Amino acid sequence: MRLGLFDSGVGGLTILKKVVDLCPNVSFIYLADTARIPYGVKTSNEIIQFADEISEWFISQNIDAFLVACNTTNAIALDVIKNKLDVPVFDLIRSASSTIQESRVGVLATPTTVKTKAYTNAILEFNPRTFVIEQSCPEFVPMIEMNKINSDEIIDLAIGYLEPLLKQKIESIILGCSHYPLITSLLTEILPTSVKLIDPAQTLALKLKLYMDSKTSNFSKKKYLVDSKFYATSDPKDFSYRAKQWMNVFPEVKLVSLQKKRCVS
Repeated sequence: MRLGLFDSGVGGLTILKKVVDLCPNVSFIYLADTARIPYGVKTSNEIIQFADEISEWFISQNIDAFLVACNTTNAIALDVIKNKLDVPVFDLIRSASSTIQESRVGVLATPTTVKTKAYTNAILEFNPRTFVIEQSCPEFVPMIEMNKINSDEIIDLAIGYLEPLLKQKIESIILGCSHYPLITSLLTEILPTSVKLIDPAQTLALKLKLYMDSKTSNFSKKKYLVDSKFYATSDPKDFSYRAKQWMNVFPEVKLVSLQKKRCVS
């Protein structure tokens, strides 16, 4: 089985890691739209355009399923991707929201995702009595992409972002951006032990595994990274270096132009 997935940068690697841990026979095509990062401060029209271009590119990649590893795109343009691609599409927001059991839930997400209230709406659809508060975290993605996850600056940012949630006595926090699991250790140090951190990638990976198990006979089994490919829309060498940090592999990353729909190097 070949899985297609994309994110604006390294954040999607947190999801890919969980997928390959649960589904070691999957091969994949990972696209990082690094030329246009961060997505979380873009307009809805821009995100829709990006989703259309990315879906168009993946049409020719011979994938069997698609994973939306970007919460912002999930919140705004999931229907664009589903309408473009003729394969099963797995998303983060409904995957996580369907498993929430706590009555008071916080969400950390990008400004654009928070503006849509996508997590709030999805959680309330499954459990209308849940109290949900969403917190915009505009500086997290740039800091993580610059690999400043242990800096004093990001610690101060995290304390500020978490304060409104803690004042509301939330019981769990959804990491509503695929980059945020990369700072789980930092968040855990700040939060009370009673507050549970929820990574949507875990539920998403489980859903994908169930799908794969049901289709095993239709797909040839392959080992992790066999026939797998990484692409980026800018600075592939830099992305390869950061992939090594998070995935313990040093992959070849090819540069791709979404507008031309072809690999340029």
